[in-house]
Amino acid sequence: MIVTVIGLGLIGGSFAKTLKNHHSDIHVIGSDISPTHEKKALQLGLVDECLPIETAISKAEIILLAVPVNIIEQQLKDILNNIKEYQLVIDFGSTKHNITQSVSDHPNRKNYLAAHPMAGTENTGPEAAFTGLYTDKILIICDQEFTDNQLLKKAISIFNLLKFQLIYMDSKSHDKHIAYVSHLSHVSAFMLGLTVLDIEKDEKNIFNMAGSGFQSTVRLAMSSADMWTPIFIQNKTNVKKALSQYITQLKEFEAALENENEQVLHQMMSKANNIKKALDKKQ
Repeated sequence: MIVTVIGLGLIGGSFAKTLKNHHSDIHVIGSDISPTHEKKALQLGLVDECLPIETAISKAEIILLAVPVNIIEQQLKDILNNIKEYQLVIDFGSTKHNITQSVSDHPNRKNYLAAHPMAGTENTGPEAAFTGLYTDKILIICDQEFTDNQLLKKAISIFNLLKFQLIYMDSKSHDKHIAYVSHLSHVSAFMLGLTVLDIEKDEKNIFNMAGSGFQSTVRLAMSSADMWTPIFIQNKTNVKKALSQYITQLKEFEAALENENEQVLHQMMSKANNIKKALDKKQ
């Protein structure tokens, strides 16, 4: 099987590396807008070869789009315009509804599958890719009923090789829920990092005083702005709603603190402790 990966950063590079290293019958072609990324991906053994995007697409049975969501939306139509009956395009973007809607009436919609891996780190580029990023991680497959059944089975066989745990959801629900469990946490981390940098101009003090709690909380603030800006824009309605609710909670906490209302502060934090039970159920 020939698989083409477009975008050779953490997401696409890890997908490619895992397939190439553990499944010798799969030939992986890479393509990236950055020649530097292509060169590095070859040096690191993430892919077997790198080709121009048109050639890379024409040779593949499976095509993975692992680029920013605004680029996915642009590339997807062009690829579907020229796709062959046996080829399948998969996107790994963090938003789904805008992308799926953009090709909902395309005659080759059946050759496309929308998916979102719940995996990643704050690191970027081919150097960030590693085997096992997806092991036992959730992969959300959206609107699978619009994908050709045989092509869907082929995709699932690939996902099983990567050891994903698969769940299914419609794209609109995906974007609504992901705004809370992923997008809001990234906004919080970005703004926490910005707030601390604005208040504490002496970065040496930040470094000396930062404990593991701060570092783990602000880790997401090191994520790529190039990737996250279009994510927030595409899912702005849901992100704005999540932010509004978050801001309400922050204002209630601020008011309780101002009034030294220990009971309310304690109640809010105790209630938040229940997140552990919710996450434990996921295990």
